[in-house]
Amino acid sequence: MSRSTAAQLGFRTLTEERVEESLPVSGTVPAWLSGTLIRNGPGRFDAGGDVNHWFDGLAMLRRYSFEDGEIEYTNRFLRTEAHDRAEAGEPTRQFATGASGLSELRRWIRALGPPEPTDNANVHLARIGDRFVAQTEVPRWIEFDPHTLETVGEFSFEDGVSTQMATAHFVVDDHRGESVGYGLSFGRRTEYYVYRVPHGSDQREVIGRVTAEGPGYVHDIAVTPNHVVLLEPPLHIDVLRGLAPWTEGFAGMLSYDADAGTRIVVLDRETGEIVADPTVDPFFVFHHVNAFERDGTVVLDLVAFEDADIVDALALEELRSGGFAGAPDGHLYRYRVDPRTGEVADDRRHPGGIELPTVPPAVRTKPYRYAYGQATDRAGANGLVKVDAEAGTATEWWEDGTYVEEPRMVQRPDGDAEDEGVVLAPALDTDAERTYLLVFDAETLQLRARARLPHAVPFGFHGRYFPDL
Repeated sequence: MSRSTAAQLGFRTLTEERVEESLPVSGTVPAWLSGTLIRNGPGRFDAGGDVNHWFDGLAMLRRYSFEDGEIEYTNRFLRTEAHDRAEAGEPTRQFATGASGLSELRRWIRALGPPEPTDNANVHLARIGDRFVAQTEVPRWIEFDPHTLETVGEFSFEDGVSTQMATAHFVVDDHRGESVGYGLSFGRRTEYYVYRVPHGSDQREVIGRVTAEGPGYVHDIAVTPNHVVLLEPPLHIDVLRGLAPWTEGFAGMLSYDADAGTRIVVLDRETGEIVADPTVDPFFVFHHVNAFERDGTVVLDLVAFEDADIVDALALEELRSGGFAGAPDGHLYRYRVDPRTGEVADDRRHPGGIELPTVPPAVRTKPYRYAYGQATDRAGANGLVKVDAEAGTATEWWEDGTYVEEPRMVQRPDGDAEDEGVVLAPALDTDAERTYLLVFDAETLQLRARARLPHAVPFGFHGRYFPDL
């Protein structure tokens, strides 16, 4: 059999749904691993007409449950307005996809303005109070049942805070018993609202506000015990351009201004006061790795790109022609911000390409040593990388023709070391034309187990591990 490509499989529609299917496992899953990994991402790219961007496929949840060395798998589409319209042949306006022509103009006229944003919540997920919610970057999130993955309905906060954009990346801080996020509110003075959601609550508490200077496209934030860091890159949002019915989704509103620089805003986590607001040489960032405090400075580790070309490189036309080979690599950088002086120092912590980084839960917001991510700088595969952020060294795992997705590190409950546990990562094997869930030893990156899924799952984005689920 000739090898399939990542473009053929990783961006191909999957319509099949499976429920509580026991996966065949080669190797050994540790008996102490008991819990559930739920992941989110696109599953269908062709309903209602082809979409233009990887970010616009219809949301499909994937659930991996672990008990007594066995793994059970469920996948299910979110049943949303976007899903129903796509099934009826009417695509919705999304990140880089917009229904064009007279049909879109008629929708605008019927809505007396721009129609409601998409509810295709395919980016991430969170536990908010006792509810499980699929998230996207507009405030139309979808509640789902964490056991069956069935759609419950649209979720909204009832706290009086109004935003038009929202982070799909909560920073879950178990040390403080809260999650931290932000939303963007457009107006005469466009502002970022930084807020907390206490564990067990389904309401936001505003920490502070930041006046936008772009506004910029902010995908993720970082948190330390005493600060929140909001990094505003020079990928600016042109709100007026978004008011035209012919604009191709949110991406049509974006423009990169390299002369503007990248802004690093540091807020006091208790008072909301801005304690530092320096601008540095321009770069773009999707994801932060971790942040902490050391010797009076805020230390911020992130994956930096030279510019915002990565956004266009993830368009489906580009991915289907060359896979990830044409996408620029991001690199792990460390920024040190001194709130007393506003001075910033930076250095590159790892020479290789990396994305979708995670750290062990116990060291989130704390000084840490190890980060795990997708290694991206080799043709014909994506690997797994474990970076020693203090030493600047790395251990990598690669397998030709295998594309590893976002890893999640799960610490052993009775372990002492930061890296004692396992790393869970779905991976698409282009030879087998199947997705596998891989279980690695977190210390050595030795592959301990490989669970075979019944199909090839399109490349997803983010997930969370719930040890009590």
